[in-house]
Amino acid sequence: MDDHIQALAYSEADFSIGDQNFVENLKAFLTKSDHTLSKDCFLIDLGCGPGNITERLAETWPFAKVLGIDGSKPMLEIAKQRLHSSASRFNNLSYQQQNLSDITSQIEPCYSPADLIVSNSLLHHLHDPMDLWRSVLSLSVPGTLIYHRDLRRPQSRDDALVLQQKHLPSAPGILIRDFLASLHAAFTIAEVQIQLIDIGLQHLQIMEVEDRYLEVFGIV
Repeated sequence: MDDHIQALAYSEADFSIGDQNFVENLKAFLTKSDHTLSKDCFLIDLGCGPGNITERLAETWPFAKVLGIDGSKPMLEIAKQRLHSSASRFNNLSYQQQNLSDITSQIEPCYSPADLIVSNSLLHHLHDPMDLWRSVLSLSVPGTLIYHRDLRRPQSRDDALVLQQKHLPSAPGILIRDFLASLHAAFTIAEVQIQLIDIGLQHLQIMEVEDRYLEVFGIV
């Protein structure tokens, strides 16, 4: 998302309920899988955007090193501005601009292996969805925890409009437009399962969440 107006609209929108649900579901996954994040662990948020969830990760696990990665310069400018204004709260947080395709093309790993890799609403934005799963493999080692959430594609345009009216009834036009486009660009659970099989991550679990999301989680 390289448009400054788009980036500003997203940074000013209130996604706090969904962002907090993401973190609470992540904590539930860690508890259910009997995993705790150890001191000095390394968390990566892929496609972090303006840092909404990245900040929550840093706040929830203050002992962790948290890195947000995104290919959009305008988004990261906003994330870094927010970080600069609240540096005392997030001394464990940093950002890096990089495309996922660049991560996977590196001969040598460009980052230390992560203990936890997350993303939120990233998959449907990618020209090649396999870039996400290739990046996961590049950034992980056996035992790395994986947690991703994305929209799932509704069955029809009418169903997408119903979701838009329910969740963004009076949002700015740019957000409504992008939400509808994102719903149509999103994948079904069956399609994501094929992606995971193709990359060798078929052991990860996929489930429907609420009326518009799917979640992918597990251990590499």
